[in-house]
Amino acid sequence: MDSTTTEPAEQSLATVLAEIHADLLNERSGEVANYIPELARVDPDSFGIGVVAVDGRSLAVGDAELPFTIQSASKPFVYGMAVEEHSRDGVLAKIGVQPVEEAFNAIALDEATNRPFNPMINAGAIAATDLLGGDTAEDRLARLLAVFERGCGHPVEVDEQVFASERATGERDRALAHLMRSFGMISDRLEETLELYFRQCSIKVTCRDLAVLGATLANQGVNPITRQRMLSASTVRDVLSVMHACGMYNFSGEWDLRIGIPAKSGVGGGIVGAIPGLGGIATFSPRLDASLR
Repeated sequence: MDSTTTEPAEQSLATVLAEIHADLLNERSGEVANYIPELARVDPDSFGIGVVAVDGRSLAVGDAELPFTIQSASKPFVYGMAVEEHSRDGVLAKIGVQPVEEAFNAIALDEATNRPFNPMINAGAIAATDLLGGDTAEDRLARLLAVFERGCGHPVEVDEQVFASERATGERDRALAHLMRSFGMISDRLEETLELYFRQCSIKVTCRDLAVLGATLANQGVNPITRQRMLSASTVRDVLSVMHACGMYNFSGEWDLRIGIPAKSGVGGGIVGAIPGLGGIATFSPRLDASLR
């Protein structure tokens, strides 16, 4: 946003964002996720911050327009899609909402119910993707991309190279899918669902896009720029609750203590957060600490 046209409060926020960006720009701790080979090719020093208010105003600094893949930051929105199609109780029959200490890709289910613990870890996210309807794989992908298009405010596409890399290295996800299928937690279209899940994680976004997605959640499911509805207000309430409890994996408790907003990370380097009634905030930095990779 051009500082010559901003209101004083916006100018102050722009200054704060610029100062934060400058202070952290030379931070070199953390490592790029390399278990998906294509992700290891990104510039580890990229860094952007984006903020979008519920009235549509936006600010961004650094590499906020640099494309990257959404990865696990897609999970809250796909969970919301599943709730829209099957209702809260319908999804709860397949996916729990409990925080866990295990790693996000742990091959484990709730022993009492045989469900994945929550939709923010890989098992729960795969189960949520499996719930997305459509007569064919192409139909399901088109519906998925259409929802993200409404949330971002423009057409989105899959990074085919990252998708191929995800598919080639996704053995733990395949193991999770087969385990869940043995307990009836996902359908027999297992391979089709995994392909859709890998494509979902490979959607290309920017830091600004993530901030718009966060603002859409903060605005009760309505994109504050285009005014298109992405999710219903009641679904957004459920999505934000699960993000708040589980969105940062086993760091979620400390995140809540220190930051205190619903958020979701992705191994591509993006984090999306929502402040209900105010707006969305997103960061992009491919260097990840141990709790997020």
